[in-house]
Parts: sequence; C-alpha cells; structure tokens
Amino acid sequence: MNSEKKKIIIIGGGASGFFAAANLDQQKYHVTILEQNSDVLQKVKISGGGRCNVTHACFDPRELTQFYPRGNKELRGVFTKFQPGDTMDWFETRNVPLKIEDDNRVFPVSNASQSIMNAMIQEVQNKKFEIRTQVSVTEIVRDLHQYQIRTKHGDLHADIVIYATGSSPKSLKIIENLGHQIIEPVPSLFTFNIKDALLKDLMGTSFENAEVRIPSLKTVESGPLLITHWGLSGPAILKISAWEARSLAALKYKFEIEVNFISIPVTEAEEALKQHKNQHPKKSIGQSKIFNVTNRFWSKILELSAINPEKQVANLSGKEMSQIIDALCRHKMKVSGKSTYKDEFVTAGGVDLKEINFKNMASKLLPDFYICGEVLDIDAVTGGFNFQACWSEAWLISQYLNMN
Repeated sequence: MNSEKKKIIIIGGGASGFFAAANLDQQKYHVTILEQNSDVLQKVKISGGGRCNVTHACFDPRELTQFYPRGNKELRGVFTKFQPGDTMDWFETRNVPLKIEDDNRVFPVSNASQSIMNAMIQEVQNKKFEIRTQVSVTEIVRDLHQYQIRTKHGDLHADIVIYATGSSPKSLKIIENLGHQIIEPVPSLFTFNIKDALLKDLMGTSFENAEVRIPSLKTVESGPLLITHWGLSGPAILKISAWEARSLAALKYKFEIEVNFISIPVTEAEEALKQHKNQHPKKSIGQSKIFNVTNRFWSKILELSAINPEKQVANLSGKEMSQIIDALCRHKMKVSGKSTYKDEFVTAGGVDLKEINFKNMASKLLPDFYICGEVLDIDAVTGGFNFQACWSEAWLISQYLNMN
C-alpha cells in the first residue's frame, strides 16, 4: 500500500503548513514538512505575547472579512467552509480548551502558545508524517508529472506541493520563478514613530477610544491608543497602518496625522468645557476632571498651552479654551517612520490572488500546487485574524486532497 501513496511536500512549517498536514489523510498520502529554521511554528509560539491569539470570536463570514484589508472578497467563500467556530472546535476536540476574552480575541485557557503547538505537532506525528527542520529550499522545478524540490541537502520529489512559506523575499522569488505574479510586499501592522512635545515623557499612557486620521489620505480609524517610547501604537494605529499599508509605503512613512484623543466632536467638547466653567467656576483647571484622560496627560496639555493649573476655570480665556480643545480633539503630529509591532511581522503583498482558485487554494498556473498563508497577498488587522486565514486556507486544501 505504501508505494501507492502520493507524496506531498509542504514547504514551510508555520501555522498554515502545519494545519494542512494535521488535516491530511495518512492512508492516502505520504507527507513531509520542510522548515528552514531549527524550530517549527515560530510565529505561533510568539503570537499574543506567547499566549497565542488563535482566532477571533466572529462567526459570520461576511462580518469576518471586514477585518482583512487585502483578501476580503476572496475569503468570504473560504470562511463559509471553515470559520473561527470550526477552529475552536478543532482545538477543543484535541484537548486544548479555549477562552474568548472581552475584546473577542481567542486564547488557550492555558495562556501558553505551546498547547496550540503541541496539538498540531501531536496530530502530525500521530499520522507518522515527516517533519524536517533546517532544510532550505532553493528552487522548485516541474518535471513531467512531479515537482523536484531542490535543497542544500539534495533533491526531493513530490507529486503535490503545498507552498506555505510565509512572505520572505527568497520564498516569493522561488514562486515567481514558477510563473506566479508577485505583488510587492510592504509592511502592514506597524506603530508610528513620532517626536512631539505632547507625547514626551508620557510613555504607557493610554486612551480608551481615540480617532486617528491621515488628512492627506482622507482616512480615519478609531480604537484604543497608546503612547510608547517611539510615538503611538494601539489598535487605532495598527488598523490604519494595515488599511493604508501601500499608501504609507509610497509616502516613505513620512506624513501628518491628526488625533482626537477623546473621540468626541469638537463642538461637543467645547460644550462640555463651557458647561464645566459655568457649573464649577471656582475649581482650578488642573483639578478639573472634564474629559476621560489621565491626570498626567491633562497636566501636559495645560503645560503646553501655558495655562497655570491653579487658575480658576472661570478665568479661562476663550483662547485658552480653544487651545485645550485643539490639543484634545485635533492635535496634528508629524510621523517620521515606523516600528514593527511586537514580533508579529505582517506584510501586505505576495502571490497575486487572481492566480488562486479559492475553492481549494490551488494555483491556477501550476498543476497539483497549493498555496496558503502569508505568502499570499492577504493580511488582516491584529486580533487573531491572520491566523484564522491560515487555518481556513489550510483546511480547504486538506479537505480537497482527502476527497480526491
């Protein structure tokens, strides 16, 4: 029977490559995973600060695709076949209980990415599939009915290839040499480097809901915001960096943003300040808790507006009031570059989606060749969405191959 098994080589031992292997039929296939690093599933390991943000509790495919700046149209069909609920079932039936946190991100109850890794590794080992690390693929050549996988350790042959390498320039070059079109990768999900007096010495200050706009691109995003050593981070920044990944690369990461730290329209904020002035005229402006910001941030606004914190609210001039409102609701800052968000480096770009059949993730150009994961021009905002695309795509491939 063994000689009749078709040989599948999976190039890339990351989330999508492993999940494809874990779901393939060992009666039909002989499977080998090739990973160039010394460890498999490295991104899974570091994701979510080592806790592994497995997926996101959003169970409607139509709603789910809204979190993908690239690939949203194509993924709708994919998610109707395998969505976050299916991912959760898959791990839970393999004794990895999961939990949904307040922001709908899903983590293992163990709070350890190792439990997610173990479930997949165990599954692949139970099927007696081969895992080979430190094997770097240099070229793939199509023979008559097979693929020749060239590595520094000799050549391998495969009837079927699953290409799940991630988006390194080398792996994109290999697939480009096979005839696939590559959309040039640019970073997505990054934080903004900003030197601004308002942010100075306020590292760690956060805002529950802020609004960030890039006037030159006519774009706006809202969500939690965080002041860091380098500038600004948090979901509001990461979302805008993902949606505008290509435009910001074109601007060489130098542009102006306008931040509304309290997500309240200017007129409403003015009204709240006036009301406070009428109701608490004798209170000092430094002690006034009018808006949902930290005391340190409020003090910094007053300092930069040259307003004495001891000043009674009644004595604020019109000019001083508008300075406060401007700093809170329409503060302009110059972005001078970007920093990678944690270690979870994500790119926009990769294999052109027009060349993929999204019913089974097969290449439209190469027979018996399947492509999944970050090597595709698909990416998402932060929150477990990038992994979900990997699980769903890999599952489609394995189900299709198991049935054919």
